[in-house]
Amino acid sequence: MFFRDVHIRIRFVFLMILFFLGIIIVRVFYIQVFQYDQLSSLAESLWSRKLPITADRGEILDRNGKVLATNITTTSLVIIPNQIQDSEDVARKLSDILGSDYEEMLRHVTKKTSIERVHPEGRRLSYEIAEKINNLHLDGVYLVKESKRYYPYGNVLSHVLGYVGIDNQGLSGLELFYDSYLTGEDGAIKYFSDGKGNRLELTEVYEEPQDGINLQLTIDLDLQLAVERELDNIMSKYTPEHALILAMDPQNGEVLAMASRPNFDPNHYQDASSEVINRNLPIWMTYEPGSTFKIVTPFFMHSILL
Repeated sequence: MFFRDVHIRIRFVFLMILFFLGIIIVRVFYIQVFQYDQLSSLAESLWSRKLPITADRGEILDRNGKVLATNITTTSLVIIPNQIQDSEDVARKLSDILGSDYEEMLRHVTKKTSIERVHPEGRRLSYEIAEKINNLHLDGVYLVKESKRYYPYGNVLSHVLGYVGIDNQGLSGLELFYDSYLTGEDGAIKYFSDGKGNRLELTEVYEEPQDGINLQLTIDLDLQLAVERELDNIMSKYTPEHALILAMDPQNGEVLAMASRPNFDPNHYQDASSEVINRNLPIWMTYEPGSTFKIVTPFFMHSILL
């Protein structure tokens, strides 16, 4: 009787061990097969880093292919805090070159993050400043390509084109309305580092950015420039509060030129008031149709007489 009870207990323990072992095997199989992609992505995020490369926005062109809005390449400052050996020395050198506050720069340099973008003083650096930073050869300090929106004709067609913010997002006009088409997909330079953030001697991976889609308008730049010139003459001669001109093709209704005063330079939109920026007078302001309505009047009078 005693040995029988012992055998039953041994079998019970053995079955329990097999049961839990089976659970472990099933769990491991599930993790290895069904959660592989998720776990692999998490593991890669621990030892891979990306230096961002911004994509160019699509250009805006007139009806003849002349560029109204394009991009220029600038440089921005990016910091990998874990790779910096002497935080105070790096913060002091960078703050001296950028003309920024030392304490604020030290906060960037010592921040507990995998990658830190110095904003706004480290964005869109001039060639001279970027060259000074590059010549320091500081560990953990990188200069990356960044695209900046540029309007070659300044305030020409400014209300129609609109403008973009510092992160290349459309904020008004066509830049805002077609932002999803004009905005590209950013790329990156991916490199690998250990748990302490030290860069490993492994091959870098270049992820090419995808530029945005170009946008072609019905605007005729030559006619637009003539309209802008006449508006300047009107403002100079009569000094009105507002002035606007809208030119259309009567055959199909295409807008060939559109301008108003006051206007602004999208390259320096910060210098203009929000009231000026947000009011595209030809489509915002209520005004009398004037002489364009005369073609209707004779027809209307003739109908009454009949």
